[in-house]
Amino acid sequence: MRLAALALLLMLSSCSRYRDFALPPTGATANVRWEWRARPSPVMTRGDWDSVDALNPSVIPYQGQLWNYYSGFDGKSWHTGLAKSTDGLVWQREGKVLSAEGGYIAANGAAMAQGSEVFYYYQTGDTAQIALARSTDGRNFRREGLVLELGPYGSWDERGVADPCIIRQNNRLYLYYTGMDRARRQRLGVAVSDDGVSWSKLRGNPILELGEYGTPDAHGLGEPAVWLGYGYYWMLYTGRDPHEKRRLLLARSTDGVHWQKQPLVIAGSEPWDSQVICDPTVIVEPNRVRVWFGGGDVASPDQNLHGQIGYGELIPQVL
Repeated sequence: MRLAALALLLMLSSCSRYRDFALPPTGATANVRWEWRARPSPVMTRGDWDSVDALNPSVIPYQGQLWNYYSGFDGKSWHTGLAKSTDGLVWQREGKVLSAEGGYIAANGAAMAQGSEVFYYYQTGDTAQIALARSTDGRNFRREGLVLELGPYGSWDERGVADPCIIRQNNRLYLYYTGMDRARRQRLGVAVSDDGVSWSKLRGNPILELGEYGTPDAHGLGEPAVWLGYGYYWMLYTGRDPHEKRRLLLARSTDGVHWQKQPLVIAGSEPWDSQVICDPTVIVEPNRVRVWFGGGDVASPDQNLHGQIGYGELIPQVL
């Protein structure tokens, strides 16, 4: 009886954080096939405080350059670091900008320029949740606390909320993320906000389910990267197989909520990313989508991948 009452209380206390919504409809007009072209070598290798893994890039244009808020693992904790580039291929490290303050993680985030500020949404806590830090110079961050917490008892994101991706449409912000349930199944959901601080999850989450047995995402989905182009919302995401080999997969949507998986499968083709290709972040240009991603040569679920950061491009072929 007590457990039932507790479940009801948790559900009721969470009601204000859920709503029905969709992104602005696109009015799909084109049939597009994407061609993947990747550089053979990583564009960022491991360094000092990121000596074990350098992964999870989040690249944004800021102050006339490309700024990369990426994740580094030192063997004990995950931190967020900053690197800058003029072309997206040669990066100059600027050091750590956010650390876990004695905990396990303050990383795996998504950066966004919001006016003159940088908003950085990142994963924190022993049980993953998403927090916000803000900066007026892109380097010195003020922590604002949790903005997307665990779902209620028995929900699809009860045991983890992670891997944020932010897009802006019609003056609203949409946050795509990974949720994990008590069976450790990882799927994808979305939340909406008017100010980037207060968020409401979609009542109909998750928006993308596990694949069928034998498919590249049968064991889990994660790390979404969403953009708008050619009459669709597109999503690159990471698919996990039962052996923790990871690949990038593609889905498309006309409303940002109902998604159709596409046949494209992007696997690592070089020794350094032969087992894992994950963590995409994108910048859209007129004739290409630039993609930075994490890669590794060890099929591990979280760290010790020998992680490095690679670069590729999606080239649209209008059919």
